[in-house]
Amino acid sequence: MYAGSTIEDKELQSFSSQFTLPEKKKIPSKEKKPRVIVLSGPTAVGKTKLSLLIAHALGGEIISADSMQVYRGMDIGTAKLLAVDRESVPHYLIDIKDISETFNVVDFYFEAHKVIQQVLALGAVPIVVGGTGFYLRALIYGPPNGPPSISDVRARFELEMQEKGSEALYEKLKKIDPDYALTITANDKQKIVRALEIITVTDRKVSHFSKQTSEEMQSYDFRCWFLYKSKDHLYPIIEKRCEHMIASGLLEEVKELEKRGLSKNTTASQAIGYRQCLDFLTSSQSEGEWQKFLTAFKQASRRYAKRQFTWFRKEPLFRWLDMEANSFEKASEMISQDYETGF
Repeated sequence: MYAGSTIEDKELQSFSSQFTLPEKKKIPSKEKKPRVIVLSGPTAVGKTKLSLLIAHALGGEIISADSMQVYRGMDIGTAKLLAVDRESVPHYLIDIKDISETFNVVDFYFEAHKVIQQVLALGAVPIVVGGTGFYLRALIYGPPNGPPSISDVRARFELEMQEKGSEALYEKLKKIDPDYALTITANDKQKIVRALEIITVTDRKVSHFSKQTSEEMQSYDFRCWFLYKSKDHLYPIIEKRCEHMIASGLLEEVKELEKRGLSKNTTASQAIGYRQCLDFLTSSQSEGEWQKFLTAFKQASRRYAKRQFTWFRKEPLFRWLDMEANSFEKASEMISQDYETGF
């Protein structure tokens, strides 16, 4: 799967304070927890293909953890599996929202847990698949704490961002909350704005909320895998995928989504591929602008893959699986055996 891109880039954006986490249940040590397979990895590494192999081998059903595939119409730019190709294996959390609707990590947490319970009740194997690390962390440990967004406060920082630039606001954040600032960059505009908003509203550092993230007493035995290839091998694949998406009609897809309100969806409109298309469509569309668009699309995609590597290095539950050293069939066999034995 591709382009679950910007939920991670907006991970602190507008979380509702009205949700209630399910009551934590202590499971006796002698009781086996239901196993759930979790597959992640950088864009274009082959998560979709491997998930289908595992699903056929184990009788599994696939739950998407891609932050953009929830939207109907965002197909080409997210490398969404065609509906006809999803018929052999049930898929969940794909095409569940219109582009005019919002969907965030809290929504994902509850929807994914509900689907996992449904799949287990059917006697099938839940296989969670996606590259959005923030979603997967929420799935396993629970969504992060934080206050709801205050539109007036947020608007003030967004205006300051436009006037002064991200570097200036990033420096402000570094002085107030250096611990959190170290976890992001000056390019993470939405994170910077949200962080300053949280600090203003609560008079508390964002890093404090991060430490308060609920480390859920897990109800499931998550068997987590991070698929990877060397960057020398992966990056050319990513660039070819970008070219293929454009040739397959990505610009036309974005034009249609724009008619339905893509630009008004502050999350979806920033997704990799979609953001670059929107910028190109509002340009002169000259040959120079076309080359600029193509370069920006490829560069953003490579950078996203790099961020995925960085994110999952910090996730202790994920075992790294080299997809250059192992064929898809071998990888499927390894993960299936791990699921069955639980070792």
